[in-house]
Amino acid sequence: MSKILFVLTGADHWTLADGTKHPTGFWAEEAVAPYEAFKEAGHEIVVATPGGVVPTVDRGSLAPEVNGGQEGADRIAAALASITELRQPIALEEVNLDEYAAVFYPGGHGPMEDLAVDATSGRLLIEALKSGKPLAVVCHGPSAMLAATKEDGTNAFAGYRVAAFTNAEETQAGLADKAEWLLETRLTEAGVDVRVGEPWAPNVVVDRNLVTGQNPASSAPLAIEVLKKLT
Repeated sequence: MSKILFVLTGADHWTLADGTKHPTGFWAEEAVAPYEAFKEAGHEIVVATPGGVVPTVDRGSLAPEVNGGQEGADRIAAALASITELRQPIALEEVNLDEYAAVFYPGGHGPMEDLAVDATSGRLLIEALKSGKPLAVVCHGPSAMLAATKEDGTNAFAGYRVAAFTNAEETQAGLADKAEWLLETRLTEAGVDVRVGEPWAPNVVVDRNLVTGQNPASSAPLAIEVLKKLT
């Protein structure tokens, strides 16, 4: 049985341009769908967060309207409650990449607050990218890539093709005009080749050992691509 590392945000808010703290955390479906796929395939999951804090779920990600109705929302909530690993995270600072077969970063707006500027996470991403092990990142998770700065000042993901939450999706979600910065824009400025798909539709991009997804709908197909690399 291989171990897969889930790196989750430790933030429970996202600071907007006017200083307002928008309540957030990680997005439920983006943690649940890959978790279920990886566990069903026989893998062990270890959750890590900055400082080892128990991660906060974005309450909006539990709403019926983003889960295909009340039945879907109930299923996601029940699945989330059953993931004991979320309540027992290790500190990101204690992670030894050698112990893991793959690394996965789910999204939610939380990573925009902490992982985007977390040097420890940035070093882990650089190490994972170099290792050749599957590295999977979805939705707002790619904001963590912004902290993956090499010694020469360039971004380790420059030149890589990735999918990430788009400016169009942020606009449709009603937060683009309130945000201090937008993910697609910042990644592009860092030299990352963002491949934009249709808003809210699954879009998974594979480039070498890097597997990325654009939005919540991309999390289940992303997990399938990771499992292909682990077989």
